[in-house]
Amino acid sequence: MRRLGDLEAEIMDRLWTWRRPASVREICDDINTTRPVAYTTVMTVAGILHSKGWLLRTKEGRAWLYTPERSREAYAAALMEDGLGVSKDRPTALLHFVEGMSEEEITALRQALDSARGDAGT
Repeated sequence: MRRLGDLEAEIMDRLWTWRRPASVREICDDINTTRPVAYTTVMTVAGILHSKGWLLRTKEGRAWLYTPERSREAYAAALMEDGLGVSKDRPTALLHFVEGMSEEEITALRQALDSARGDAGT
């Protein structure tokens, strides 16, 4: 999976944060509070995200409302999977990754592994 481009990531971040459908106008106006971007550019990139399967869209009046198809966490997991795919030695790559984790992250990883194996609570 290819990493999202800068504007793609900005659009997705807003929609993930807002947790509600939003129009291109809303997204564009919000981005314009921090940097200039054209409405047509945001509209084009939202359409691309839709065609890539990242956004759902529904028609409301004359405007499309966009909602994330995938969660931020699913995106992060796909990036991690891609990162592991670069290595020819996945166990060693995983070890290096885990060595950089905090105790809280290691605990969360243990819980995720237990849950994935169906061992939660044992």
